Amino acid sequence: MTHVTSSRANFREPCPTVLVGHSYGGAVITEAGGHPLVSALVYVAAFAPDKGESVNTLIADPPPGAPVPPILPPVDGYLFLDREKFAASFAADLPADEARFLADSQVPWGLDALGGTVGDPAWRAKPSFYLVAGDDLMIPPPAQRAMAERAGATVVETGGSHAVYVSRPAEVAALIERAAAATGTRADD
Repeated sequence: MTHVTSSRANFREPCPTVLVGHSYGGAVITEAGGHPLVSALVYVAAFAPDKGESVNTLIADPPPGAPVPPILPPVDGYLFLDREKFAASFAADLPADEARFLADSQVPWGLDALGGTVGDPAWRAKPSFYLVAGDDLMIPPPAQRAMAERAGATVVETGGSHAVYVSRPAEVAALIERAAAATGTRADD
């Protein structure tokens, strides 16, 4: 999930933008964030690769005992999470009906989402903020902390599963607002 925050009604007028990425969306904003109008990056339980890294390289050698995401074998070049294991691994802190809805409404993601390498990581030049989901079973919290530290990010940690944007929306929104305020980007632009 990757979001570009801007509520400006007239998109013809360029304005500073905070990029927000969740999960593999962190790799997307790491690369896209080099655009001159990007004022900050916000990682929400996300991958923050360095130059030459991809999501695949970051997950290639998990520490012993780390949870294994229930990624199903690719079908026609696309991936899904196992629906039966989705709630426990992705959305353990959500009510069962919400977790089931998320599992049922998955959008397939391409293999390239995992294999694309980063050229010039934007976090080297742009202010970065990172929300660590302390109960995440998809990207282990120690890995999140290490990526955030390497990126020099301002870090906020909260309890929450990988679906922290659903279970803890106020914390996610507060970090995005903090990033906007710190970089002079108005939240109401």
